[in-house]
Amino acid sequence: MSDDTRIQSVHQFRRFALVVCLVGVAVQLALTAYYLGMGHKATPHGVPVGLIAPAAKRAPIVELLERDGVFAVSDYANVTDLEAGIKSRQVYGGVDASAAQPHLYLASAAGAAAASLLRGTYTAVVGQQNAQQLAELAERGDTIPVAQARTIAAIPAVTDVVPLPADDVNGASLGFLTQALALGGTIASVGLGRLIPRTRRSWKRGLGHLGTLIVYALGSAAAVHWSMTWFGVGAGADHPEMFGIFALLSLAVTGSTAGAVALFGPGGALLGGLYFTVGTVISGASILPEFLPAFGRHLGENLPTGAGVQAVRDNLYFPAAPIGAHLLVLALYAGLGCLIVLVTNLLPNRGDRTSEVDLDLRDRIEGHEHRESVAIPPAVA
Repeated sequence: MSDDTRIQSVHQFRRFALVVCLVGVAVQLALTAYYLGMGHKATPHGVPVGLIAPAAKRAPIVELLERDGVFAVSDYANVTDLEAGIKSRQVYGGVDASAAQPHLYLASAAGAAAASLLRGTYTAVVGQQNAQQLAELAERGDTIPVAQARTIAAIPAVTDVVPLPADDVNGASLGFLTQALALGGTIASVGLGRLIPRTRRSWKRGLGHLGTLIVYALGSAAAVHWSMTWFGVGAGADHPEMFGIFALLSLAVTGSTAGAVALFGPGGALLGGLYFTVGTVISGASILPEFLPAFGRHLGENLPTGAGVQAVRDNLYFPAAPIGAHLLVLALYAGLGCLIVLVTNLLPNRGDRTSEVDLDLRDRIEGHEHRESVAIPPAVA
């Protein structure tokens, strides 16, 4: 530390320490408010569900489900179509109310909160209807066979179309994998943000920076993909596609952060920190998008962490679900960030306003002219 930057007095030290403490408290206050605002009271909004019901039954069921905006109902013709909709993640589940006794279909792999909500709502409603039916029979003094009474009072039927695997019983693996990628990408981005400016700006530096980002993304994806196998997570997934998603997610985080560093200096590395501290909360890994406030839902889906979570979840558990939109978000972050890295290395330097490409070309021309202008002495006989 040079003498002009060294703290010279106790008063200066106290003032600096006070500023550091105030900044730390402010950041902690902001993050606490943000975390609690997003997740302390996760309320479902428009959770997509399917319904199979004849016209006579449909209206009261839809009115019950869409009350207060909790569910958004889509109609299906039969169980086969409903299961196809669940497997492609069009809906989180659905009810077949066409038979005498309703039947619930859900996908616990789509998210524990949605599965619990569907199961709890379904069980409560069917239980109330069965109790009401038995009470009406008792009031009229009617008698029914014991077998029929047992059928009415039985636990409602539930089928888990896409269950969580035995190695991921609570569905937490998805969040852990995304956090590992985001944190690793953040650390790598900070390191590159400090390393790259130490070299001269040039097209070679831009290509070197880009190559480093790609190599890191591949290595990061390999590390996460390999570590999954230690715990049996994703055993039935499409592994080449999974590796590609991990690599693209890592490049989206590091590439966009590197682009921010290229534009704004070392402070741009904070973007990677925001992906980890802010983005993972609203990524949909632990709190499903339909359970987040509208702001958090839309922002989360359009951040690398959110798009990555949805693409990874679909690859792990819902291979029939389209992931093109999620991959597009990741590709935009990765592509724009890498493009900024390349372009900024071709722009003029701040010092002499001449690009390194021009400097290199000028040096070559001047060197060539200098060699031609030097007189060659005659050979000594």
